[in-house]
Amino acid sequence: METKNRRNFLKMMGVAGAALSSTSIASAQGNRPSGSKYMGDFVAPKLDKVKVAIIGCGARGGTHYAHLPAIEGTEIVALCDLYQDLAERAKKKVLAADAERHKNVKLYTGDKHAYKKMLAETKPDLVYVVTPWEWHAPMAIDSMNAGAHVCVEVPLCVTVKEAWDIIDVSEKTGKHCMMLENVNYGRDELLYLNMCRQGIFGELLHGEAAYIHELRGQMNQVERGTGSWRTPHYANRNGNLYPTHGLGPVAQYMNLSRGDDNFGRISSFSSPALGRKLAAQKNFPADHKWNKLDWKGGDLSTSIIKTVLGRTLMVQWDETSPRPYSRHNLIQGTKGCGAGFPTRVALDYEKGDLPEDVFKVMAGNKKHTNYHRWTQGDQLQALYEAWDHPLYKRMAADAKRMGGHGGMDFIMNFRVIECLRKGEPLDQNVYEGAYWSAVGPLSEASVAQDGTSVAFPDFTRGNWKKTKPLPIVS
Repeated sequence: METKNRRNFLKMMGVAGAALSSTSIASAQGNRPSGSKYMGDFVAPKLDKVKVAIIGCGARGGTHYAHLPAIEGTEIVALCDLYQDLAERAKKKVLAADAERHKNVKLYTGDKHAYKKMLAETKPDLVYVVTPWEWHAPMAIDSMNAGAHVCVEVPLCVTVKEAWDIIDVSEKTGKHCMMLENVNYGRDELLYLNMCRQGIFGELLHGEAAYIHELRGQMNQVERGTGSWRTPHYANRNGNLYPTHGLGPVAQYMNLSRGDDNFGRISSFSSPALGRKLAAQKNFPADHKWNKLDWKGGDLSTSIIKTVLGRTLMVQWDETSPRPYSRHNLIQGTKGCGAGFPTRVALDYEKGDLPEDVFKVMAGNKKHTNYHRWTQGDQLQALYEAWDHPLYKRMAADAKRMGGHGGMDFIMNFRVIECLRKGEPLDQNVYEGAYWSAVGPLSEASVAQDGTSVAFPDFTRGNWKKTKPLPIVS
């Protein structure tokens, strides 16, 4: 439609404001300011010892203050939380890991801005931001401006403007800002990444990603805890609010924003908003604040992303409906498909085109693998033996011992410290965190326009074309 007609149409639908916002969010941010540096393959000076501060000692924070003190080369210098009891609990765990190495850890509590005093007094090398979503961008920006690298829990940001602000500060200060997408470090995600790099699935065509995880029980956390601040997000925002767990691995399979391809456009739809409204009515008094919310966020969000090369990704999110957990984790290529939940693979190969031992298990006495059936039993084990990621093989024992979503959390935290100490690029750069998180606000803009396609900004300002793919590190 012509611009005028399209504007009139959207105004008639009551979403003219969303239309204007979607136009602005897709625009480029302009040239990189003088003196700033592109952070795609950025290597910071090596740190022999990494002084770490953690902001947020609640549910998710417990993973990090359990892992980081146990990793060689770290010193926990500060723990910050609004609640004194959570900070004190975290300090006990840190000291239990190594009381001598972390003896100078300081606590900062009681105020939402106590972290600023923490940054000024302890001058950490690395800050972990593990707080409610609306605090991620402000805390990351303040930490980088204070001279620290930052790791931020998902999502990196909740608006496109916040994404640009984080990128600009990262580029200006030369400080890493990595989103803590732990799911990239699961065994199967690492397996598929390696198989993609080895070309086992052929030319990549399509991916499917999701976060399907029924979490209505969090609504019982009314005054404190995850549900106390997430529930209003779910009520007031209509789109895919938690895209990164499924999307992160698939995006790295496809090398999105890393030389080969990039995010292009997104079109999104939401189901009716029923599940949480019904849960509030059933489990809380009529005058409870959950029953006073205007439930706008659909129970199930489905987005289709088209890449620059024309490949497609389906991204779904549902934390409300009764259904088994899934992240989909599907990657389709010209030579086969890998999928998750349960883990399964189908390959299209003739004898001689795969390692002999793998082909024998996959095809038996036949001359061609059967791609009409998923792998079963010994077939999947043969794939692990052939293409288990070398990082997983190196870290498997420690990951199992330290735990955290099956060990993926520990591998992630270990890699952050290892890269900073060795002077290597982090496994996820600031632009990847921005692209993956931007699915949230961009999907909201698309839903508000009845699924109208919305363009992704080029957060790299064109530099994605020369950014190296994530290597298969050992």
